[in-house]
Amino acid sequence: MARIRQADVDEVKARTNIADIVGERVALKSAGVGSLKGLCPFHDEKSPSFNVRPQVGYYHCFGCGESGDVYSFLRALDHLTFTEAVEKLAARIGFTLHYEDGGAAPETSGRTRLYAANTAAAEWFRAQLATPEAEAARRFLGERGFDAGAAAHFGIGYAPKGWNALRDALRAQKFSDEELSAAGLVSQGQRGVYDRFRGRVIWPIRDITGQTIGFGARRLYDDDQGPKYLNTPETAIYKKSQVLYGLDLAKKSISRDHRVVVVEGYTDVMACHLAGITTAIATCGTAFGSDHMGVVGRVVGSDAAGEIVFTFDPDAAGQKAAVRAFAEARGSSLRSYVAVGPEGLDPCDLRLERGDAAVRGMVELKSPLFEFVIDRRIAEHDLGSVEGRLAALRSTAPIVADIKDGGIRTRYEHLLSKRLGEELSEVRRAVARAAARDRDTPTSPPAEHAGDAAPTPSTARVTIASLPRTADVAIERDALMGILQYGHVLAPEEVDAALILPMQHPALDAVRQTIAAQPDRTRIGWASTAAESVREPFRSLAVELLTAPFPALTEAEAAASALSLCRRLRVRAIDQQKRELLGAIQRVAPDSEEGRAVRVSMRELDARRRELAELG
Repeated sequence: MARIRQADVDEVKARTNIADIVGERVALKSAGVGSLKGLCPFHDEKSPSFNVRPQVGYYHCFGCGESGDVYSFLRALDHLTFTEAVEKLAARIGFTLHYEDGGAAPETSGRTRLYAANTAAAEWFRAQLATPEAEAARRFLGERGFDAGAAAHFGIGYAPKGWNALRDALRAQKFSDEELSAAGLVSQGQRGVYDRFRGRVIWPIRDITGQTIGFGARRLYDDDQGPKYLNTPETAIYKKSQVLYGLDLAKKSISRDHRVVVVEGYTDVMACHLAGITTAIATCGTAFGSDHMGVVGRVVGSDAAGEIVFTFDPDAAGQKAAVRAFAEARGSSLRSYVAVGPEGLDPCDLRLERGDAAVRGMVELKSPLFEFVIDRRIAEHDLGSVEGRLAALRSTAPIVADIKDGGIRTRYEHLLSKRLGEELSEVRRAVARAAARDRDTPTSPPAEHAGDAAPTPSTARVTIASLPRTADVAIERDALMGILQYGHVLAPEEVDAALILPMQHPALDAVRQTIAAQPDRTRIGWASTAAESVREPFRSLAVELLTAPFPALTEAEAAASALSLCRRLRVRAIDQQKRELLGAIQRVAPDSEEGRAVRVSMRELDARRRELAELG
């Protein structure tokens, strides 16, 4: 494939705000002037260490060390090639790319074509919902309380009963059978490919950015021998373990309210949103897993009061789903709850029978997930016998022991004592024994703490935290931080005068040398180029200096502070020269030619120092 012109690559990056791209995946909060912070999408963590600096177009995680620009972010999160990442951003801003041979960028990138095919299919399905044949689909929606406006809002469509209607429509749009197959839109038969979805209501499944990546389809006709619900198979862009239906519509509300409501189906998501619960999402044909929890946690953010509310049917399948969700939720910093509708009604049926207020009330009457699971475990035993109560205690004690908050754990010990009719002291002993067994079981360090630990010496990674805490190192560190982050608005001669001065700490001096070698510190992206060019093992330090919050209240104040730090480096160098000259004065005769030259030099240094001091 031909290379995209470098000028186009730079232009697309310059026109893209990295905070917008990252903010679609991670709940970002202000971390000082020009700095944003959130939970890292590259490793599990409970305290945010992932920093984004929009003005330099760069991100860095102070926990796991991942860093890069907007292209590397998309490549890592969406598993794109570099070309695909550039194309995706170019399409987003409406920029026409050109290849080095002078032509326009061809539509041949694999993932780009998959996105395009799914988008075209979604538009075609939506159009079919208005046809006479789709009467059964419209009736299905109407019977569940969804009118044309609701269908349009969620992009609902209809797949005709024929075998090749979608295939023929997309062939006319120049999509090949191979592309349609790779997108999961057609299946392979003995006589060629045929439509995967036929005679069904269609829900477009979108990623967090709003791009259509697949579909969910519900059977409508009695002669359809397929499954009740049929989803897009795994493709290069559709991974069901990572996809959450409705997240593109819910992400803003989730980030704002620090709450997410997990329901069981597409119609439940629709019912919740229409009832005012715009934080509702659902999995797509699979159980809620660790990847889903990671996605949700990053969107909810690091707020201590963050909540995840699961809705389950009260039947056996629902109880099993609750236990699976409990296994995923207990390792999360989010407070987890369960909401069960009256008489076992799911959100869609509840809204249909009792209205929007009943759906909102169901969520507000949530109960803690720990309590829900404990009650289900207790229900498995006969509390009328000593043996049954003992078995119930042994089954539930590990659940309580797993609660990290001591105050909450104590309350659950009281609750368990009441539920079982056992002495509180006996319950506490059982919980303590369960906790001891967990401690004695050799395990690898939990993934969620992997990024919070300090790097081991074997990594040899130099970071801001590893620098000595001395006044001289602090000046050098902050000056380089200011130059990397605000050098493009500082007078070049001022920065140059500071950068020619060697630094006392070798790691910081390695960063200084690389910055000084940059040919143009006014061009977009120069700072990230400089940071990435620093030799190992000092590159991570340079990246941290580029992305760490700079202590200032405004951009203007930050620039002024950076300039002041540059001048302080020059003042420090003058003071060092003066100390050397004072030593020389002691070794020469005052009335000698050398002595007079030293005194002249001292006066010149004093004048330069006063000038710099007056400038600030």
